[in-house]
Order: sequence, then structure tokens, then C-alpha cells
Amino acid sequence: MTAIKDIGEQGLLKIVQSFCPASVVGDDGALVTVSPGHSLVVTTDVLVDNNHFSDRTTSPEDAGWRAAAANLSDLAAMGATPLGITVGLSLPGEVSLTWVEGLYRGLTRCLGTYKIPIIGGDIVSSPVITISITALGQVLPQKAIKRGGAKPAHVILITGYHGLSRAGLQLLLNPDTELQSGDRNLLVRAHQRPTPRLDLVPYLNRMNQPVGGMDSSDGLGDAIVQICRSSGVGAIVHNIPLHPALLRYNSKETALQWALYGGEDFQLVLALPETEAKELLPYCGEGAAIIGRITEGAGVRLNTGEELNLKAGFQHFGATER
Repeated sequence: MTAIKDIGEQGLLKIVQSFCPASVVGDDGALVTVSPGHSLVVTTDVLVDNNHFSDRTTSPEDAGWRAAAANLSDLAAMGATPLGITVGLSLPGEVSLTWVEGLYRGLTRCLGTYKIPIIGGDIVSSPVITISITALGQVLPQKAIKRGGAKPAHVILITGYHGLSRAGLQLLLNPDTELQSGDRNLLVRAHQRPTPRLDLVPYLNRMNQPVGGMDSSDGLGDAIVQICRSSGVGAIVHNIPLHPALLRYNSKETALQWALYGGEDFQLVLALPETEAKELLPYCGEGAAIIGRITEGAGVRLNTGEELNLKAGFQHFGATER
């Protein structure tokens, strides 16, 4: 099997550049056109081997798909239309070319769903595989979705089910777990091939009222708390929908914990007037729901009175880092 060290940097560059449009590679930088009156949105996400992905749970194609999806989800969370991404790779020389080509196939398959190009990047030698994606998008300044946009009397809308990715990871780590094949495939796919909610950007851009929000990559509970902290408000959360497959896999209590703190579901969590929320709901699909209300004052709690516990979710440099 051919390894990166067998062909060197220039040989590897020829391979990865084949995944990019010929018109944007070969110079020191890519030229990206932004529509008049729009703001440029830039977001970067870094994925590290054995932290965010591993051979045990993630094929090269899945690693590429997830890397692209994470950044596209950030653009969707800003209400932005994607323009392109850059890919930075840190790779040990022993990594096979087959792995790199699989990674880029996953990247381009996810991006191809939305006709988004890879417009540049960098490759360096490293003892650990690291994938750094920078995504570029554009949005009208007055339509940008920000975490600080929540207001008292806004409702909280989620655009789909939560907890499925966490359940999928658990199944991948424990492959002998008994579960009917349909449920297993659904949960594993939710972890390996998440879908960024770019489909909702056109509807969000047509709204007349400002929208506050972010995506739920670090967990639903984390997203609600971050929105409230940025907006200087509180929230009461109730009636979180749980997918039937999640309930068939584990108890309702565990399913709710995974929904709140599991992370990597890449849905949108939005704070907006109730009328606009009800208008958006039919476009969101299965699992979308109004799950709470923004309140005056501080504190985010469930309708049982329990405060959301962010320590239960994923945190870099914390006890839950994996």
C-alpha cells in the first residue's frame, strides 16, 4: 500500500488538487466573489484523530463527510449561503494514500450535495492526523443569525431530533449491542453522516423578524445556554421530542440526557417570535418542535425546575473530552 512518504508533498498535492475546481488552484490564494451588500462569514473547525474521530468508529469517507458537515452547519447557523471551503491537513508520513483519497471523497460528497467547492488549503507533516476546515459564506448583514438575538417572549425552536448521534457513537463503540437493524442503521448514520441544515437558510432569510440562534454541535443544552448568556436572558425548556429508535435503544431518562448533552446532531436551535416559529416548523421536517420560551432574567431550566448542567456535555480540556 502506497504511503504519503512514498510520493512526497508534491505528489500528494497533485492528488488532493484533483478534488478542487481547476480554476481556483495553483496560485497563492483563491479569489472568492461576494455578492454586493453581503457580509463575508468565515468559520473554522479542527478535527483531531482519536479525539473527534478514529478508525474504530469512522471510515476515511465518514471523517471527510463529518468535517465538511460541521463547518457547513456553522454557516447555516449564521443564516449564510456557502461559497467554498479550504482544507488544512496534518498527516504522518505513514498514512496511506487510500486514506487521504477516502477523506476527500467524503468531503466532496457532502459538499456536492450543495454544489460547494474546495478552494484551497495546506498540507504539513505531523505525528497526529488533524483536519482543519475553514468555510466561507455570505449573508446580508441584517439577516445574520447571532447568539445574542434572543429576546423575552421568543420561543425556542429546534429543527430536528437530538441524541441520535450520541446513540450512534455508543453503538459503534459497542457493536455487539442488540438492536433491530433499521434502528441501528439510522442511529449510526446520524453519527457518521450528519446533515447540515442549509436547506433552511432561504426560509430564515425571508423572515421579517430578527432571529437568534446557533447550531447544536456541542449539544442542545449547551446551545440554549450559550444563546441565553449571549442575549442576557433566561429560558424554560419543555417537551423535547425523542426519536422512537432512541427510546427503543435506551431508557427515556438516558435518551433525554443524550438529547440534551450528546452533541454532534448539527441541528439549529433558534430563538424567534412564536408566529415566525410556527411558519418555519413545516419546512424543518421530522423531530422539529417548539421546546421552550425565552424569559427575562438569568438561568436556563427544564419545566421540572432542574437547571441545565453543561458539565454533562462535551467540553474541550474537560473531563468529558473523548
